[in-house]
Amino acid sequence: MKVLHTADWHIGQLFHEYDRTDEHQQFLNWLVQILRTEQIDVLLISGDVFDISNPSATSIRMFYTFLNQASRTNPDLQIIITAGNHDSASRLEAPKPLLESSNVHIIGLVEKDGEGKIDYEKLLVPIHDKSGNIKIWCLAVPFLRMGDYPTIADCANPYTEGVAALYKEAFRHAQQKKQEGQAIIAMGHLHIHHAEITELDKTERVIMGGVECIPATVFNEEIKYVALGHIHKAQKIGGKEYIRYSGSPLPMSFSELNYKHQVIVFEINQKISNLKAIEIPLFVPLQRIPLSHQPLHEVIALLEQLPKKNSSLEIPPYLEVRVLLEGPEPALRHKVETALIGKNVRLAKIDVKYPASTQEATEFITPEKLNELQPIEVFGKVYQSRYNSDVPTEILQLFREVAKEVNQIAE
Repeated sequence: MKVLHTADWHIGQLFHEYDRTDEHQQFLNWLVQILRTEQIDVLLISGDVFDISNPSATSIRMFYTFLNQASRTNPDLQIIITAGNHDSASRLEAPKPLLESSNVHIIGLVEKDGEGKIDYEKLLVPIHDKSGNIKIWCLAVPFLRMGDYPTIADCANPYTEGVAALYKEAFRHAQQKKQEGQAIIAMGHLHIHHAEITELDKTERVIMGGVECIPATVFNEEIKYVALGHIHKAQKIGGKEYIRYSGSPLPMSFSELNYKHQVIVFEINQKISNLKAIEIPLFVPLQRIPLSHQPLHEVIALLEQLPKKNSSLEIPPYLEVRVLLEGPEPALRHKVETALIGKNVRLAKIDVKYPASTQEATEFITPEKLNELQPIEVFGKVYQSRYNSDVPTEILQLFREVAKEVNQIAE
């Protein structure tokens, strides 16, 4: 059987305030074609279908239209979708009653019985061949929130050990059902230890509350393939071909300027074979000017040399402008936008860099010390730490005037 692994679509996401509906639609159209040309039997979507837990009607319609088109294009296609941390598990599962008679399986919630025990049967999805015989058992595990995984008494890390216990028990259930000639695969939406992260992935650590990474050893060696989501950079884990992040289909930040996005395709018949990555077209290019931070006057000169808009159907790229400043520049955005008037680009981000600090270490100020400082002293320290220079006289005078007015109002 032929399987395609993808994840982290983030339908509805804005790229620096630009709507990406057209990009996502082009990706889904492309994916429908790949499912047909590659004659895919099983589609695995490992979480973060949507960018927010309450997606717009447009985003929802786009997703379910894709499911309909994919199923019509390939009537035998089996689709397994798990929820990610950006998805609302219950909202994603809402259409399950409608889909029960189809080959689309959505697992968002970790269901429990009346005694609070996890119903592992609901996390196991049988995958059938065209003759109706079960060929694969899939551990379809969604993003695990607190309360979803078993509670382990007296352990060093409740999250890590709880997640490990859940996968261990889910595998045991699958193994009990598995018969000769059948294989076991798994899905997960989590951060595996040693995974390489992108610029945007760093924010996911905040969303997850800074919990520890999960070791790849949670997946039993008898599991033939692990389809992961959550990290946006495509990669294999621990040098193992069968434990993989597919990565996001669209660029999520300018750090992915030279990065090729992909889906993973492989064949499985008790073992994995013919595994390959299929590159996803870049629907809107990314552009960075200059490649390294330069003084503002040099940057403006480069922007003014950009080609003008024309009547062709050429898609204007998202542009990141990198500027090296000596201090505050209140009119920065206005100057950049003025230089870009009539240019064939979409300004997405202005990345500002200041001279590197010469201080050996950041000064730590206790709450007690902070209370002893005057407002102008705090302002001076913050300015120094950000711009690596003393506050200019004219700005210092303006601050004194504002502080004086505030004191008068307070009195």
